Amino acid sequence: MRLRLFKSAIAQRRLENFRANRRAVWSLRIFSILFVVCLCAEFVANDKPLLVSYEGDLYTPAFTFYTEEQFGGEYLTEADYRDPIVQCFIRSGGSELCYDTPEETYADAADGTVAGAPIHKGWLLWPLVRSKFNTVNYDVQTATSPPDANHWLGTDDQTRDVLARIIYGFRISTVFALIVVGISSVLGVAAGATMGYFGGWVDLFFQRLVEIWSSTPALYVIIIMAAIIPMNFTILTSLIILFSWTALVGLVRAEFLRARNFEYVRAARAMGVPDWKIIFRHLLPNAMVATVTFLPFIVTGSIGTLTSLDYLGYGLPPSYPSLGELALQAKNNLQAPWLAFSAFLTITIMLSLLVFIFEGVRDAFDPRKTFK
Repeated sequence: MRLRLFKSAIAQRRLENFRANRRAVWSLRIFSILFVVCLCAEFVANDKPLLVSYEGDLYTPAFTFYTEEQFGGEYLTEADYRDPIVQCFIRSGGSELCYDTPEETYADAADGTVAGAPIHKGWLLWPLVRSKFNTVNYDVQTATSPPDANHWLGTDDQTRDVLARIIYGFRISTVFALIVVGISSVLGVAAGATMGYFGGWVDLFFQRLVEIWSSTPALYVIIIMAAIIPMNFTILTSLIILFSWTALVGLVRAEFLRARNFEYVRAARAMGVPDWKIIFRHLLPNAMVATVTFLPFIVTGSIGTLTSLDYLGYGLPPSYPSLGELALQAKNNLQAPWLAFSAFLTITIMLSLLVFIFEGVRDAFDPRKTFK
C-alpha cells in the first residue's frame, strides 16, 4: 500500500509540474486536436462522400467500392462522385434525363425534380475538404492555382489540393516521428543502461560498436538503399531507426556510471536484488530526466530528416503525401507563394508544438522543480 501511495504521489507531482507549464499544456491541446483530425484524414479530406442516400438506402463511398451502375449509370467502374451527372443520378434516383444538359438537370435535381418528372430525392454528405491528397482537379485553369472557395490553400503543380496534402502529410510525419523516437529511445536506453551498469569488457565492447556505428554516414546509406530497392514507409522508418538509436546511449551510460556505486544501489546488491530490478526500479528513473531532455531534439530531428529526404527525392515515394515534397514544389514554383507559406507554416507549427510539449515533460520529470 505504501509503495502504491508513493508511486501515486510521484505521478501526481509530475502531473502538477506539467500543468504548471501553461505553454506546454496549450501546445499539447492544440497538437492533440491537430493530430486527431489528421488521424481521421479520410473523414476530413476525401474526394468521395462520407455517406450517400440513394432510393432510401445508405451507402459509404469513402470506404466501400460502388460502381456507377449501382446509382443508375451505365458503367461498371467506380462512380466518380465529383461528376455532376453522377450526383444527378443520386439525387434523382437514377433518372436517364441526367444525360441531357447535365448542369441544368443537376440544379433541378437538387430542387427535387428532373425535367418535371417525379424522383426519389437522394443526397450526398461530403467531408470538409472535397479532395484527397492524390486527387487531380482537371477543372482548374493553371496547375498552380491560387486559393479559392474550392481549394482553400490553392493547388500544387499537379492540381492537387494543398490543404489535403498537408493534412495527410502531417499524419505521416507525426506517426513517423513517434515510431522512430519510441523504438530508437528504447534501444538507446537499453544499450546505455547495459554499458553503464555492468561496465568492464561489456562497456568497452559496446563503446567500440557505438563508435563504429555512429560514424557510418547515414545519409549515404539511405541514398544507396533508395537506389537499390523501392523505398516505402516501413523501409525508410527502419533505416532511420538503425542510425538514430545511438543518440541516447552516451547520456544514459553516463547516468548509470554515476549512480551504480550509490549506497542504495550497493545495498540492493548486498540484499540479493536482481540486476534487472536495480536497473529498472532504482537507476532508470534517475536517468529519465536527462533522457527526456534530449527527446525534443530527437523528435524534431526525425521529422527534419524525413522532410529533408523527401525534399532531396530519396525519401518516401511520390505517391505519399509529403511536407518535404511540398517544400520542393515551393522552390520550383516561386510564382506560387502559397506553396512556400503552407510548407513553412506547417513545419514550423508542428516542430514548435512538439518542442513545447517535451519541455513540459522534461520539467515534469525533474525532481528539482515543484509546481506553484
